[in-house]
Amino acid sequence: MVNQNLTATEIGFTHEDFAALLDKYDYHFSPGDIVPGTVFSIEPRGALIDIGAKTAAYIPIQEMSINRVDSPEEVLQSNETREFFILTDENEDGQLTLSIRRIEYMRAWERVRQLQAEDATVRSGVFATNRGGALVRIEGLRGFIPGSHISTRKPKEELVGEELPLKFLEVDEERNRLVLSHRRALVERKMNRLEVGEVVIGTVRGIKPYGAFIDIGGVSGLLHISEISHEHIDTPHSVFNVNDEVKVMIIDLDAERGRISLSTKQLEPEPGDMIKNRDLVYDKAEEMAAKYREQLLAKQQGATAAPAVPEATEATEVTEVTEATEATEVTEVTEETEATETVVAAVEEDIPPATEVDEEIPSAIELDEEIPPAIDE
Repeated sequence: MVNQNLTATEIGFTHEDFAALLDKYDYHFSPGDIVPGTVFSIEPRGALIDIGAKTAAYIPIQEMSINRVDSPEEVLQSNETREFFILTDENEDGQLTLSIRRIEYMRAWERVRQLQAEDATVRSGVFATNRGGALVRIEGLRGFIPGSHISTRKPKEELVGEELPLKFLEVDEERNRLVLSHRRALVERKMNRLEVGEVVIGTVRGIKPYGAFIDIGGVSGLLHISEISHEHIDTPHSVFNVNDEVKVMIIDLDAERGRISLSTKQLEPEPGDMIKNRDLVYDKAEEMAAKYREQLLAKQQGATAAPAVPEATEATEVTEVTEATEATEVTEVTEETEATETVVAAVEEDIPPATEVDEEIPSAIELDEEIPPAIDE
C-alpha cells in the first residue's frame, strides 16, 4: 500500500520541478511561425485550434481564407489537421490568434511571381469594374486591368462575369499591387501566328507623318516611312489613303512590347516601284519575300547574304536590307511614334483601333487611388 504521507523530499520531485519540466517541453510560439494544428471546436465566428500550446489558439472567421467566408464550416471541419499561421502573440488569457488567410496570401504572391517570370497567360473572370478599369482574381488575389489595357468593343460595365486572357504588367507584393493586361495577351496570341518574312494583306487604318498603321487580321503593325520605298518619300499620305488594301512583309515581331514592324520597301523589284508601279510590287511580293528569307537565313548561319534588291541598287542600300531591316530603321521612330505604335499593335478582329497611350504601364497605374489593393489588409 502506497504511503500517501510521503513528503516532497522523499518523492524527489517538487511542484517547481514539475513546472520547470513543463516549460522545458513547452513549445514557444512566435508571430510569423507556421505550425500544424487540429480543429477541436467550431464556433459561429471562428474556431478553437489545438497547436500544442497551454491554451487553445483561436482563428477568427475573417482569417480563414483569402476569399470571403460566411461560415467557418466552409473552410474547417472538426478534427481536421492543417497548417496555421501565428498572427499575434498570446493575449491576457494566454491565447494565440491564428490565420489561414496569411498562408494563402504568401503562397498566392509566390505563385503569381512565378507566373510572371514564366511570362504566362492566365485567364480570369471580371467580378467588378470601376472608373479606372476592371477587377479580376488571380490565385485569390485581386488584380486590376487598367482601362487602356482592356481590348474589347463592349462597355466596361458589360464585362462583369466575362473571362479574359491576361498577361502580367506589375506584380508587387510590397506595394500590394497586381496589374494585368488583356490587350497584351491578345497581341501575343495573334503574333504567335505570324512570322518574320511572311507576306500578309492588310488595310490602312491610320496615317501619321512617320508611317502608316496597317491592320493585318486584327493586329495592327507599323509601316514606317523609311520602309515604304527605296526612294525618298516626303509623307506616307503621298502613297497611301486610309482603307487602302496593301500587301506588306513582316520584318520584326516584338511580342513583349506588342509591336509588329512592316515593310513594302523589301518587296520592290526595282527601287521606287511602290511609287511608280505598285501592282508590280504586289505581284512579285512572294518572290521578293522568299529572297529576303533566304538572305535572313544566310545571315543567321554566318554566310554572306545574297542581295535581295536589284543590281542597280547602291551597295549602301544592300546593307540597309540586311541590317536596317532588322528594326534599325524602325528604331528611328520618334518618341511620339514609340508611344503610338505599341498601343495600336493591340487591335483584335473585334477590337477597335487602340487609343494612343504609352506602352508602359499607363498613367492610371501610377495613381494609387486608381488601383485597388491586391488584398485587403
